[in-house]
Amino acid sequence: MQRNTSLDNPWKQMSAVGEKALYADTKGTSFSNVSVRNTVGTVGLLESTILPSISIHGGLSIIAYGIAVSTDRLEVKDLLWPSAQLANVLWAAVGSRMYHQDISFPKAWSTLGWNEKVLVTGMTLWGGRLFSRILARTLARGEDDARYIEVKKEKDFWSKALFTHFVPEALFQAVITLPFTISFRALPSETLHAPSEWFPVIHSLAVGLFSAGFALETLADAQLDKHKQSSTGMKTDGVWSIVRHPNYLGDALIHVSFPIMLYGSGLLHPLALFSPIANYVYLRFVGGDRPTETSQRRRYSTSDPVKFKQFEAYSEEKNSFWPSTKEFRNPWLWVIVGAGVVGAAVERVLRDYL
Repeated sequence: MQRNTSLDNPWKQMSAVGEKALYADTKGTSFSNVSVRNTVGTVGLLESTILPSISIHGGLSIIAYGIAVSTDRLEVKDLLWPSAQLANVLWAAVGSRMYHQDISFPKAWSTLGWNEKVLVTGMTLWGGRLFSRILARTLARGEDDARYIEVKKEKDFWSKALFTHFVPEALFQAVITLPFTISFRALPSETLHAPSEWFPVIHSLAVGLFSAGFALETLADAQLDKHKQSSTGMKTDGVWSIVRHPNYLGDALIHVSFPIMLYGSGLLHPLALFSPIANYVYLRFVGGDRPTETSQRRRYSTSDPVKFKQFEAYSEEKNSFWPSTKEFRNPWLWVIVGAGVVGAAVERVLRDYL
């Protein structure tokens, strides 16, 4: 099928000059990607945003399922988690524009507003770091995650796995990416926005939350890797003294920051609020701390009594996901807060001088 490159193509209805004149200010506090926006509505939203996202994530999940079955590695779905979301975001922000307008990546990137670039860069940092982390861990281990070795013992596991693991996670991914797919489609009249005088403050808050979450995730993984080189016990110090799952908390902060940035940019579609909610539900109840700790308790209680005792003591002392009020005295909490402040300050400098 030949691409539609005529003037009635919505991708070409407005020139870059017209976009900037109508919607972009010099510091990027609003979005410039106007030529790709649709009048969303109920039917339009379904056609332009939700169904394409489900198609992307569903298709990739089927491919990942095939690879997982052939390699007997359920952990393939963990590799898909960040990479599929990143692929969807890059398509919505840049790839679809390159295709419809027949332009290069640098040209498509240059037409994005500052906040759009910050959003896409943030998602790229999150997805790229998490994917490389999971891939390195998978290659080093040489076998499936211990949690999945247990799960695969179920009768006819692989015949059901597509519908019990891969497809449900694809639906979660489609919802979690809504702030990006909707932000590149919705018109300002369809969105929520803060008072314009609050835009810079809310934008900095969003960048600070992202920076804090990213620092927390990165430090948690780095400290855990170093700990495993010299000890087989539980890691309970460093950022692991804030909560039992600092990497999940960091992930939640990152995904909360995206809708906040949209709100401080005048482009928060109400449906984008489901993104951090879906991410939180997944992290807590589907693929995060609760199933992880259930598996840990079962394994440690039967194979490592010493570690099981450490785990029980750790569980009584520290919260699983959200820090308790006593953590206000924990210096590592303030290290993460400081990372958020530094991240917001650096982004402000870059915004002023680039």
